[in-house]
Amino acid sequence: MASADRTGDFTGYVDLSSVPAVRRLHKNVLLERLRKAISFEYVAIGGLDLEGYEFGCSQSIDTDIPPLYMDTYFAEKMSPRDPLVMAGKTRKTVYTEEEAFDLVPPPQRLLYLSRVHGVRNRILFPLCRNDVVYGAVCFTNARPFTQDERDFLSMMAEPLHGAVTKPIMDRFAANHLRLTGGELLCLKLASRGLTSEEIADQSCYTPETINSYLKSATRKLGASNRVQAVAAAIRRHLID
Repeated sequence: MASADRTGDFTGYVDLSSVPAVRRLHKNVLLERLRKAISFEYVAIGGLDLEGYEFGCSQSIDTDIPPLYMDTYFAEKMSPRDPLVMAGKTRKTVYTEEEAFDLVPPPQRLLYLSRVHGVRNRILFPLCRNDVVYGAVCFTNARPFTQDERDFLSMMAEPLHGAVTKPIMDRFAANHLRLTGGELLCLKLASRGLTSEEIADQSCYTPETINSYLKSATRKLGASNRVQAVAAAIRRHLID
């Protein structure tokens, strides 16, 4: 699995499936500020808030971990045998690799790769939505993280994941979910607290059409009602 440069420009890709699954993570404002607050060596941001691209599917990773480590890790299919990934997918709580290795012995090959490439003391922060681990943030460090550092990184994991994945979500989330322009417009106006009648005053749609668009958008977003649909659309950067 080849890595790709992470510039945030996805205009050259026709759809999400054409984007390289592993991308090199370059400068990010929130990440740089986080590095000033807490010392860590590498970070990997995995998963997207989209069906089929959740954490553990090996479908979307932004990282500054050495490319040779990542290429070998996926070429040799380490992910399904990595106790840290297994723990993150099933337990949905913050885990260090030491804690995960106590439960399931790691493959010797994984230990070798980690030692050779200096990927040490990994700690994983799974991100859950509706009982599904949609993403995760993994940090590594030369020494184990303190409890205070763990607590702080736990608070920052979700905002960091959102900041790093925003460009790709902005570009592809609506197409992946098959949301139409009319559905997105109605969601955007509904996010301002407008009723269907008020949305009709600001669009070319009738209230009946608006209700139909919001109903279909709600279904596509896996929400129960329009309020939840609006929240999901904002979270996935479909509207602002």
